Amino acid sequence: MFLAQGYGLTTIEALARRAGISKRTFYHRFADKAVLFGAVVHRILQRMRPPSSVPLLEGATVHEVLKRLAGLVLRAALSPPAIALHRLMVAESARFPELARALNAEGASQEAISLIGGVLARALDNAELTAPVREFAALQFLQLVVVVPQRRALGFDQPMTPAELEHWADSSVRLFLDGCRGWRRSP
Repeated sequence: MFLAQGYGLTTIEALARRAGISKRTFYHRFADKAVLFGAVVHRILQRMRPPSSVPLLEGATVHEVLKRLAGLVLRAALSPPAIALHRLMVAESARFPELARALNAEGASQEAISLIGGVLARALDNAELTAPVREFAALQFLQLVVVVPQRRALGFDQPMTPAELEHWADSSVRLFLDGCRGWRRSP
């Protein structure tokens, strides 16, 4: 209901009715609508994560590992629930800041940033890529991989085809690694 109607228009009464429970039962399980929304976000993000049996760091080279991660990130970010959640956040987070807090509390981005930072630490011989720099680089990598395909999926242009997404991921990884390999701190 949140994704279809929006957070503001989804009432506790309607949620309880849809679930076939009383409002009293609702409040016994959830302190308020924001807590339920947090649980919904958690479930959406859990379903987007690859199963634990999927090896995340599989690949012979850092390029292959990052390209695999880019593909996994793109599949998650471009899934219909992720696009619907993104639309909801953009539309309603100014009026309901608890929505952004609920999404941020899930930590999915921080997990990906830590994973990518670890890949960089192991794969690149650049002493200037300190932990804070690797974290910043990983955040930039996620933005580089996701923003344009996601905007296109949101309707700003035609959604990318699978072949375009494959090329996008590969090009993003190449550009990212070139930047990391050549990065030097300014004097």
